[in-house]
Amino acid sequence: MVNKAFKNGKIPIVKKRTKKFRRHQSDRIKHVPVGWRRPKGIDSCVRRKWKGAVRMPNIGFGSNKKTKHMMPNGLFKFCVSNVKDINLLLMHNSTHAAEIAHNISSKKRVAIIARASALGVKVTNAGARLRTEDVE
Repeated sequence: MVNKAFKNGKIPIVKKRTKKFRRHQSDRIKHVPVGWRRPKGIDSCVRRKWKGAVRMPNIGFGSNKKTKHMMPNGLFKFCVSNVKDINLLLMHNSTHAAEIAHNISSKKRVAIIARASALGVKVTNAGARLRTEDVE
């Protein structure tokens, strides 16, 4: 039986929290870095979870295991560095999309994109470094 809350019988991607958890008072004190650390002070309002205080990360903010790291189009990213890596996605082109690594030259990108289209693999950043300037 298909649940009416699910569109087309697929599990909806729910992000319970998209903002990063910032370390308490990292905005006030310069030498306190932004990365999360659990407060351990005896009087800490954050540790004691008072109303109006900063939220602490806990297991309830976790994503559904089936939709974790899933892009809005329903595919998972797979970082590709060469043409051989694209061949790995041959059997998984319905669940995974290729993303060309940032340090790949435009010459290799053309070969990767050509192979991906032959295999029917979606490339998320296919247009990067392929545009040419028109000289007028």
